[in-house]
Amino acid sequence: MNQSKTRITAFDFARALAIFGMIIVNYKIAMQAEHSGPKWLQSIAGLFEGRASALFVLLAGIGVALMTSKARSSMSRELIRQSRMGLYKRAAFLFIAGVLLLFMEWSADILHYYAVFMLVAAVLITVSDRLIIVLFLTILSLSQVFLLLFDYSKGWNSNFTVYTDFWTLEGFARNLLFNGFHPLFPWLCFFLIGLWIGRKGWITNKNRSKLLLNALLGTVIFESMSYILVKWTSPSLGSEAALYLFGTKPMPPTMLYVLSGISSALAIIAVSLYIVDKWEKFALTQAIIYTGQLSFTHYYGHVVIGLGLLQLIGYLENGSLAFAVAYGSLYFVMAIAFSYMWRKQISRGPIELLMRKLC
Repeated sequence: MNQSKTRITAFDFARALAIFGMIIVNYKIAMQAEHSGPKWLQSIAGLFEGRASALFVLLAGIGVALMTSKARSSMSRELIRQSRMGLYKRAAFLFIAGVLLLFMEWSADILHYYAVFMLVAAVLITVSDRLIIVLFLTILSLSQVFLLLFDYSKGWNSNFTVYTDFWTLEGFARNLLFNGFHPLFPWLCFFLIGLWIGRKGWITNKNRSKLLLNALLGTVIFESMSYILVKWTSPSLGSEAALYLFGTKPMPPTMLYVLSGISSALAIIAVSLYIVDKWEKFALTQAIIYTGQLSFTHYYGHVVIGLGLLQLIGYLENGSLAFAVAYGSLYFVMAIAFSYMWRKQISRGPIELLMRKLC
């Protein structure tokens, strides 16, 4: 099997897994069911928090690196201009799509942040790999400092479900940069490391064992560091402050969360390489790959259709964690079936087709 083809389809497979995780997390948030249900189910559902979205953004960085590789390697002014225009158009499309979801009162939208990632990518097409790493380290460090300097809770209601001044200039900027669901400081780090990894081109079947081992090792190391630092500083700082500074949950997004999230995302990509290489011809594997290729359609659909149905029947804010997980899993199964049938007829998903036509 062609190594390049396997790698690309493995990214699609991993993207589908990211969509599944995002569906579970978002349904749990929408139903306000994070703390309901048995502890074991809370622990399982909690594994997806901030990890699925991190994988999604990291894969976006890899995808942009691959998409702009020809322009970067040739340094052709015309190809660079075309690549930048394409990214600008995608940014505009994603921003509008995200704002539409925000108007529907979906405050956990990731697309308007994604739009800014595309703008950053357009600027960085011709910069060196070293500069990307410098930017990554700078943003990662500043993000941790910002948690000390600024009030992370500003703009949020008491249970972090409503951002009270989101539609003001100050509130929107604060949410976008610092304390929204996926703020640029530090979520841009996931995109930048994906951009850097995509440029290096070392995510292949040949390197997958090393990638998986290092990624798992990194996850264990950063999670262990978090556990030790929280336990060590809790007596002096208090458990809440210790978790605020050294936890690995996505809110607030600490330095250790970002490093652990990158490691776990790379582990999922390595596993996806194994699965696709061995079982790509299986119908289920192919259907999951197709689901990843329709990721924007399914992201939009899980909010508009999935949550829209619950709101219609009056169950949106009354569901248990068990129901949120079951409903999210059922929705994902239906998304897989839809993707398989759609892709047998049409090469791109509905929203992907629209974006392709406009961008």
